[in-house]
Amino acid sequence: MRSGWAVILAAGVLTAVVGLGLALAGLPILRGLFVGVNVATFLCYGRDKYLARVGGWRIPEATLHLLAAVGGTPGAFVGQVLFRHKTRDRRFRRVFLAIAVVQVIVLTVARHLRGG
Repeated sequence: MRSGWAVILAAGVLTAVVGLGLALAGLPILRGLFVGVNVATFLCYGRDKYLARVGGWRIPEATLHLLAAVGGTPGAFVGQVLFRHKTRDRRFRRVFLAIAVVQVIVLTVARHLRGG
């Protein structure tokens, strides 16, 4: 896939399918979607690593960051470690870390506001 939009669309469809499937199995819909986006993000990292090895059209870094930003940070992290992908690119890692830090701050504030 040449376009980041095509990857985003495919990841969105996979997220919806996994999320709705898990919801039908009894998991709350938001948790199912969270699992779905992380599966999709993980698979995108694996696909991009494969494309890097064979010289194919790569998934844009902005797309990988967007997938992490919408909740796929755990899947992205596991994909980076397992596939040994994007672990030496300092600029990429800084952006990824910034996304993760912002997510932790938002979740901490949200939990605090809920009284938890």
